[in-house]
Amino acid sequence: MTIPQSFIQELLARADVVDIVGRYVPLKKAGANFMGLCPFHGEKSPSFSVSPTKQFYHCFGCGKNGNAIGFLMDHGGMSFLEAVDDLAQQYGLQVPQDDLSPQEKARAAEQRQRQLSLSDVLEKAGESYRKHLKVSPKAVAYLKGRGLSGEIAKRFGLGYAPEGWRSLASVFPEYDSPLLAECGLVIVNEEDAKRYDRFRDRIMFPIRNVKGECIGFGGRVLGDEKPKYLNSPETPVFSKGRELYGLFEARTALREQGYALVTEGYMDVVALAQLGFPNAVATLGTACTTEHVHKLFRFTDSVVFSFDGDSAGRRAARKALDGALPYATDTRTVKFLFLPAEHDPDSFIREYGAEAFSRHVAEALPLSRFLIEAAREQCDLGTAEGRAHMAANARPLWSALPEGVLKRQLLSELAELAQLPAADLAALWQQAAATSPGRTGQRAAPGADEAPDWHSGQHGHGAPHAGGWQDGGPPRQGGHGPGGGPGGGFKRFEKGSFKGGEGGFKGKGGDRDNWRGGKWGQKPEENDDGPRTPPVTRADHAARLLLSHMGALDHLTHEDHQMLCELPPPHGALFVWLESQYHEHGPVAWAVLRESLRQQPFDALATRLMTGSHAQTEGEIKELRAELRGVLNRMLVDRLKQLENEAIAAARSDPLALQRYRELQDRRKTLEKELLSASVE
Repeated sequence: MTIPQSFIQELLARADVVDIVGRYVPLKKAGANFMGLCPFHGEKSPSFSVSPTKQFYHCFGCGKNGNAIGFLMDHGGMSFLEAVDDLAQQYGLQVPQDDLSPQEKARAAEQRQRQLSLSDVLEKAGESYRKHLKVSPKAVAYLKGRGLSGEIAKRFGLGYAPEGWRSLASVFPEYDSPLLAECGLVIVNEEDAKRYDRFRDRIMFPIRNVKGECIGFGGRVLGDEKPKYLNSPETPVFSKGRELYGLFEARTALREQGYALVTEGYMDVVALAQLGFPNAVATLGTACTTEHVHKLFRFTDSVVFSFDGDSAGRRAARKALDGALPYATDTRTVKFLFLPAEHDPDSFIREYGAEAFSRHVAEALPLSRFLIEAAREQCDLGTAEGRAHMAANARPLWSALPEGVLKRQLLSELAELAQLPAADLAALWQQAAATSPGRTGQRAAPGADEAPDWHSGQHGHGAPHAGGWQDGGPPRQGGHGPGGGPGGGFKRFEKGSFKGGEGGFKGKGGDRDNWRGGKWGQKPEENDDGPRTPPVTRADHAARLLLSHMGALDHLTHEDHQMLCELPPPHGALFVWLESQYHEHGPVAWAVLRESLRQQPFDALATRLMTGSHAQTEGEIKELRAELRGVLNRMLVDRLKQLENEAIAAARSDPLALQRYRELQDRRKTLEKELLSASVE
């Protein structure tokens, strides 16, 4: 969304930076300006100046400066659009949306009003929970037993949900209001439509966004009942993959302490705040995502992940590593702290003290060391095979790092472990970057109307098989040949038939005229190569996978993005729109996308792709991403062929065109070999 500069100027003219900053920082008049302790770094003498005449703030200690919008971004961790929207609401202004249609504007306004209504309901419930805590001796006793003071409970807004099945009915007279179910406070029985409270007999932890608005709850039982922890479901205002518990409460401490401490539960966050570590936050029952890390780096340049030392903690740390890699620039620090298996941060500090815990934090494992540990895990570096395995493990991790000194240093270290020159390792990885194999167990499909020429060693668009399949070929080491068992060689193909292992296919006749839409003598919809009918084109196939799993956009290369967005309408426009939705809202389900697609020029295309049996994307996420990679690689081959033709045509007038042609041809051949290799595995 583009906001006119004229509106930004009007908004800043109406806003008072002294008023905005003063809500978070105690200010005192000092001549023409106001002074206070800087909220961006720890100091004992005020050096933070706010000018009412210039509508500007500046810290003479750390150099932070800006206007009212900049303060909300720097201090509140908001994006530019969030800061503008928040400031506009405070001053009763409506952010213009000139690039939206009237229908889109109406939907956006309706969505905002709906979100405000849900937040109001959640705030009212939170107030009720806090009142119940004050009159519940057993809930108070539980918190005291965990070492929590009343001050900490107040700071985090802790409450208590009583035991009754419909306690909220006394808070909301309209207990059958759909808002209660929509924000996750009430569960509606699907069989008899009866309603009851989601949270009962639990300590309640309100979950706030960076603006301090209540967007959900976490509830913990007082005993050992299961489930021990219960979170609000996904709602229009709450997404576990985007929010961090305690971030709003910790925003000032993050800057004062100089780092964020990411733990595994909201009880850890509250307990750590009680014990002198107010800079702790926690994920909400989900693995740490790139969005979590991005949000943290709005407040600090250093993040320490704290995990238990057991196998589950190691797995969680590995996922956090994946989330942190894209943001591990040369000016940021990411570390991993592993406590003894019998301890969490709370119990460790109570047994060994805060100083011992601080030492462990300072000595935590840097991201660079953990990356190498993850890459070499279960690899015998004393053998060539083990070193090759390590290098294969390291490639996706290293590739996710942003360009910089850290990335180059790690390349040198990994190359040394692999016993290769760094330049050779980089060249191998660059060559492999765009040639990841397709889904395991799937053969590469020929063109929709093109029969594979098994006997000439050609497949699909003329890509050669290594040595051809006509004469059987050499035995393969490990894996399955097209017609053999483990470790078997290629079988000679009989004319008119292709026999694979269990689940393969048999042709009906051997002449090319009998090839129809991907099967010998069969209609396309009868294809038994998988659980669904393939879309008509590869662009369709890629669009369906991305509409089903938006998160896969994170795994595309720049070349992939460019290729998809440059496709002719309606596909190219759909991919452009899909990327904009992902960057603004993160990965969302098809049902949510469907509503946003209405009135878009590519609505019919997306609806067609996501309707019918072929739209059911079955399999593990890893397999679906591999399937997408295979489709994109085939599209890249087609694109490279087109660029080769253009280079040949330009060779008459451009002396460099032939060199460009050879580079494109080499790249295409490498891709084709990789695709063929994947097709026979």
